[in-house]
This record gives sequence, structure tokens and C-alpha cells, in this order.
Amino acid sequence: MKRQNLIGLLLCSLLFFGGFLIKGNLSLYFNIASLMIVAGGSAIAALLSFQLERLRIVLRVVRASYRSRLKSEAEIVDILINLAIKSRMEGILSLQQDENETSIHFLRRGLGCLVDNYEPQQIRDILNTEMYFFKLRREDSERVLRTIADFCPAFGIVGSVAGLIPMLAGIDDTGIILKTVPLALTSILYGLILPNFFFIPFAANLRERTNQELLLQKIIMEGIIAIESELNPTVLRTKLLSFLTPSDRKADLVPLSRIQERFHIRLDATEPDDRDEPQDRPGPAVF
Repeated sequence: MKRQNLIGLLLCSLLFFGGFLIKGNLSLYFNIASLMIVAGGSAIAALLSFQLERLRIVLRVVRASYRSRLKSEAEIVDILINLAIKSRMEGILSLQQDENETSIHFLRRGLGCLVDNYEPQQIRDILNTEMYFFKLRREDSERVLRTIADFCPAFGIVGSVAGLIPMLAGIDDTGIILKTVPLALTSILYGLILPNFFFIPFAANLRERTNQELLLQKIIMEGIIAIESELNPTVLRTKLLSFLTPSDRKADLVPLSRIQERFHIRLDATEPDDRDEPQDRPGPAVF
């Protein structure tokens, strides 16, 4: 989780629990029986609705969405431009090492298609299929979280009814009323807090992260296809910058000094252009 999110979570939690403290004792809002009814009932409903392996996958996905950091769009563009330059200088097969080293699964998949000499349309079809089923899996995980969130208020009402029944049965006994009213009221409270504090925010965060990852995958796919077609890195950069917001479109995503150092390019390196210029006239340097 980013530091800003963590700070915001702590501040909002303090405000939330502070509201309970202003008008009473915080211990009044804790009831083990209510928590067992709401949490236990929702857990049973989830186990009856979904396979245990599906719930484990959702847990791993939610945990990874808060613990792992995604690369920014600008960083992905930077990586792709470096790969395009390396491909033009050393050949596509030189990207095999990058395929083995990268930690981005989708980029590894695309580089594997390049090294295996797939056609551009085949690469697009493979990566589009990868994106499609990635989106389906994430939507399935989000659906599980939202379904569990729908269970919680219902079991909050169950707990409330479970508290009202003995209260009505002992309407003449003040001691019974004092024992059962907290169960009835705190069950509704837990039935509202659990989904809105945990499951719905988890699902919303998962959707936001999925959309961000799909954008990165789209950038990678366009970059991989451009590398396969040997598109000039300068043109590639101009194309990929369209994916970024204006504030992220830096003037020099890939510093020239870094390119020269990595690929041993000399400033006076020239390449003849036989299309518009005479053969004996040097043309501009092309990476």
C-alpha cells in the first residue's frame, strides 16, 4: 500500500472510531456474539457459494494489489524504447536475455513472441487473448468480493432478529432486555461496517488496479508490435507518448547519454540513406 493510502486510512479510522468515543464508551460497540453471527454467517455463505480454491485466489489477488507496486506508464514507455533501440542495434534475438530477466509477465510473453519470430497479427492475437482472460479473471475476483459484501447486511439482520426474539420472550425481565438489545443492535452495525469498510473497498481497489494493468498491457502490446516492425525508436516514443497524460510526457524519457553508454553509440555515427540523398552524402544518425 502506498504511503499516502496508509496515512489516509489511519486518519479516517481515527475519525471513524472517534465518533463512537464522543458519545459513549467504545467497549459498548463490541459484541462477540454479534461478530460471530455476521462474520461466521457470511463466511459460511461464501463457502457454499464458491470453491475454496477460488476464495484462496481472491485472497492472494487482494493481498498482491496492496503489497506490490505497478510500474508507471512512463517507466513502461522508457523500457520499450530501450528495447527498440537494442533490437535495431543488436537484432531481435538479443531481446532473449531481457525476456528471461524481466519481472513483468506480460512483457515477457510479448518478448517471447518476438524471439520466436511470430507475425505481427499473431502477436496481437496472442496478447489480446492474454488481456481478455486477465480481465475476466479479475472481474471474477471482484464479483466474489461484492457477493460476500452483499451477505453481510443480511446476516446483520439475522443477528438482530436473534436478539429481538429472546427480548420479546422476556419482556417483563429487565435483565434479559439488557442482555439481548446489544446483540440486536450491534449485529446490524457489524453487518454494515464489514462490507463498507472491507469488501467493497477491496473490490473497488481491485477494479482500479485492473484498469491500470490493462493500460500498461496495451502500451506493451503496441510497443512489441512496433519493435517487430522495426519502427524507428523516435517514432515509437511519439506513438507511445499518446498513452500518457500531458504531465507525464517528459521531453526526454530515455536520456541520450544512457543510450550511448549502453549500446556503444558514437556521436559521429552516421548511416547512408539511399532513398532521397546521394550515396556519398551522410545522412542523420538513426538508432
